[in-house]
Amino acid sequence: MKCVDDFRLKFGDREYVPIMIGGMGVDISTADLALEACRLGGIGHISDAMVKTVTDRRYQTKYVKEKLAKYKFNVNNPDKSVVQFDLDQLADATRMHVESTMKRKTGDGMVFVNVMEKLTMNAPKETLRVRLHAALDAGIDGITLAAGLHLGSFALMEDHPRFRDAKLGIIVSSVRALQLFLKKSSRTGRLPDYVVVEGPLAGGHLGFGMDWAEYDLETIVKEVLEWLKAENLAIPVIPAGGIFTGSDAVKFLEMGCGAVQVATRFTVTKECGLPDKVKQEYFKASEDQIEVNEISPTGYPMRMITSSPAIGSGLKPNCEAYGYLLDAKGNCAYVTAYNKVLADNPGVKKISEIHVYEKTCLCTHMRNFDCWTCGHYTYRLKDTTNVLPDGSYQLLTAEHVFRDYQFSKGNTIALPPVDND
Repeated sequence: MKCVDDFRLKFGDREYVPIMIGGMGVDISTADLALEACRLGGIGHISDAMVKTVTDRRYQTKYVKEKLAKYKFNVNNPDKSVVQFDLDQLADATRMHVESTMKRKTGDGMVFVNVMEKLTMNAPKETLRVRLHAALDAGIDGITLAAGLHLGSFALMEDHPRFRDAKLGIIVSSVRALQLFLKKSSRTGRLPDYVVVEGPLAGGHLGFGMDWAEYDLETIVKEVLEWLKAENLAIPVIPAGGIFTGSDAVKFLEMGCGAVQVATRFTVTKECGLPDKVKQEYFKASEDQIEVNEISPTGYPMRMITSSPAIGSGLKPNCEAYGYLLDAKGNCAYVTAYNKVLADNPGVKKISEIHVYEKTCLCTHMRNFDCWTCGHYTYRLKDTTNVLPDGSYQLLTAEHVFRDYQFSKGNTIALPPVDND
């Protein structure tokens, strides 16, 4: 019986433990979490989601405060088209986050950054280009293109001196999406170094419709592997979504995948950026509390815990401070839904009395860790640790979870030593 450690992810003449920790935003996949994966010989992700908010929290910058002060005059205006990000500040924040992470890097692994196309920021092309270039400037080992088809993202990077040096990958949920990406990117003469195939059991935003349950990861992965083989394309395939044990991972590695991407089990580690009280909510969640809904303003379905404070909240839009999901014309589906509810309830005196169920203010809720996105198997987390005398669940270390994936066999999950501190 094999374990994950019997396999290696190969990039050229370099080999890595075939475990990649997914890039969870906002600051859930922290630098500490990514660096542990790197130290242990695998690949970790940081996320550039709402990066200026992250640097305010981590490095004491004041980007959000300055942006709000600049656009405070527009707070009560439903038209958000004037709200723009300072691209120089955006570049500085990205470089700061990446450089600070890379300076602490140890071990034989790598650190990548997850870059979401859906963070449109009222200037989709311009802000995406700045984020990609700044990450490359700052020495990131690789970039994973996420939350979108990214049909033009390689073109945005091709004039950068590290375009052919850094590892570049794309997340897809179908062979068709991969074909579209490769076709549009072919002009650059550069193939992706890896392809993450994300299935319907993944956490957060899904690359499927509300018919997600009709699909399964293994089938999609087989289709991608077969198509790549037929096209004589040697690109490592990395499945993601619902890979809960080392044995789950081995199944895909034996199919010919280069590695696996995992995330859910790392949400309850000490290195994860979720507040400890929220980690306990993840532990406590039952299967019937995991739902896929359509409240995200991105247009993608989103998997969440039903007790998430973000569901049904009527927060006043805070685009002047954040505004990461404003499209090229300054629109956001949450702003539209909020204003409609406000117009339908003219007698409401307190904003807190309004409930907006159609969409959620993803920016503010993500910043406050009130949007509890999760993987399908979050309800199994309680079986991966010990219950402490006070009834709470013991937090894990990233090393313990990583090693369990790496060496476990027979679908077993190793519990950590009891923490008596």
